[in-house]
Amino acid sequence: MTPHLIQRVSILGTGLIGGSFALALRKYATDLHITGWDRPAVARSVQSSGAFDETFSGDMAPALQTADLIYIALPIGVTIDLLPDLARSAPRRALITDACSTKLRITQAAEELFAARPAPLFLPGHPMAGRELAGFVHADADLFKDAAYAIIGESTAPRDPRINAFLKLVEKIGARPLWLGAQQHDYAVGLASHLPQLVAVALGAFLYDRLDENGLPITVAGPGLRDTLRLAGSPYSTWRDIVLTNREVLSAALDLLAQRIDDIRERLNSRELEADFDAANELYKLLRSL
Repeated sequence: MTPHLIQRVSILGTGLIGGSFALALRKYATDLHITGWDRPAVARSVQSSGAFDETFSGDMAPALQTADLIYIALPIGVTIDLLPDLARSAPRRALITDACSTKLRITQAAEELFAARPAPLFLPGHPMAGRELAGFVHADADLFKDAAYAIIGESTAPRDPRINAFLKLVEKIGARPLWLGAQQHDYAVGLASHLPQLVAVALGAFLYDRLDENGLPITVAGPGLRDTLRLAGSPYSTWRDIVLTNREVLSAALDLLAQRIDDIRERLNSRELEADFDAANELYKLLRSL
């Protein structure tokens, strides 16, 4: 399968990520037929968006039967539950990939389900892009632009032509493919994405519990607090399965962060915090250079 032979794409889940993928394909790969599948109310709401040529709900078979590429943009638990049906009913020529935020559980399930041949090919993936607000209304054709796109596997392994075709699409929408192992991915995103989310939630909940009748302390807050708490706007429904499937990494990371906070607290009365500020400043510079 060469890139131009991926002509029909079925996107399962038409929210922020699935909707943004559809919009990106519409903008940068205009020759594709794009099908969306979601819950009835959601599927109806995106029909007039122009992102999809057709939308389905309920029975998934009509959304799958002619697909060259099946893109799963659903919660992790739902994705894992759907994999057996996809292994049985997806076209054997199709490439199936997901956009879930943790990879180990999905990779393990897929290795067992898609091992038989002939079978669709499953490629675990995760676009390192998103927003704190969910739903198609916040979807953006340029959400993936300049973002890393994690692909789970060995970059040097012999590559199925279907994978090469998908990588070309990833590059067309402006993302940078990055090959990682499943455990390596979950550790990295646990520290770089999931831990900041929980820290923002903890800080937001802490401050909310201390609001007085005048709205203090947040009535005196400047843009710094809004920037710090941007992630706190993300709904729990988005994060429930992520936390559950990466809890070992997160538990260890929270312990280490708590120790670092304890160290800072012990040095509040000294001038020994400069090294912490210096390290944080250097990391901030690194982030700005990416």
